[in-house]
Amino acid sequence: MSGVAVRAGLFEQTDAGVTLLGDRCRTCDAHQFPRAGICTLCGAPDPVPVQLAATGTLWAWTWVTAPPPGYDGPVPYGFGVVELPEGLRVITRLVLDPDVAPTVGQPMRAVLDTVGTDPESGHDLVSWAFSPLDASVGL
Repeated sequence: MSGVAVRAGLFEQTDAGVTLLGDRCRTCDAHQFPRAGICTLCGAPDPVPVQLAATGTLWAWTWVTAPPPGYDGPVPYGFGVVELPEGLRVITRLVLDPDVAPTVGQPMRAVLDTVGTDPESGHDLVSWAFSPLDASVGL
């Protein structure tokens, strides 16, 4: 899938898949997403830019059945929290089969998801999302 990113610097697509772009603190070793100029946990300056794991575990989820103001993408869509191996929980869109409910603790993987159309270029507007790692479960 190609398109215009919702915001530069949040994620990247590589041959291996989609990865979120975060930081690791040089002082307390905490990871964070998205990247910031300081550690959001201890306040230390200049965290190290890192690629976060492309897989995680579903921690919580729900369906969004009414579009938020200004959103022109497809509805319904999944929305939830995925816990990454680095120890942080990411609030994220979920790409799910509407007929198969995912389960808390289910392995997930980062993917690209079309969320609308870029008004300037007319191309797809894409963001990161997570989907079940096992395509036969929940997708």
